[in-house]
Amino acid sequence: MEFLTNALVTLLVIVEPLALVPIFLATTQGFSADQRRQVAWRASVIAFVLLSLCAFFGEWLLTRLGISLPAFRIAGGLLLFSISFEMIFGLRAGRKSAVEREEIDKDHIIRVAAFPMAIPLLAGPGAIAATLLLAGQTGGSPSLMAGLIAVLAVVIVLSWLCLRIAERVNRLLGTLGNVVVSRLLGIILAALAVQFIIDGIRAAIRA
Repeated sequence: MEFLTNALVTLLVIVEPLALVPIFLATTQGFSADQRRQVAWRASVIAFVLLSLCAFFGEWLLTRLGISLPAFRIAGGLLLFSISFEMIFGLRAGRKSAVEREEIDKDHIIRVAAFPMAIPLLAGPGAIAATLLLAGQTGGSPSLMAGLIAVLAVVIVLSWLCLRIAERVNRLLGTLGNVVVSRLLGIILAALAVQFIIDGIRAAIRA
């Protein structure tokens, strides 16, 4: 129980489901309510599968590919920064407003669900690193590993529930509120991206 409690608290703190709601609204601007639900569901499934695979094979795969966790963190930071740049200057909104809502096809929904929602927001470098560390603490115990997968499921389900309320938040904010929040969150996301890069560089130097 102590291991499961620590795992749950650690992953909830890192993933921060409630903090994803405004970012989700900004990255899915121009989507219908049904399309947002599809993105939330697909992103949650992708994140759960990815983190589960990391629990079983993550350390082995990174070792074989010669990729360090600091490098993964820096790459995630750079990708997030590109998204934040578009949010701040309204490039995403301008590009999406040129496409009618009904023209947002299934492939586009999958792309947004995979990046940036699933990776690196839901299953980011921090969540992957925490999953790898927690999997190492199981000592190969099948029961503890099953408990870790259950904890991952709980965290992802909570994240999905938070994303489901995003449409209500969107209606509450209105057009002006969404524009202001999108720009503000772009700045916050840029800072988060830079922090990812700084943490990655620090970890690389320590290594």
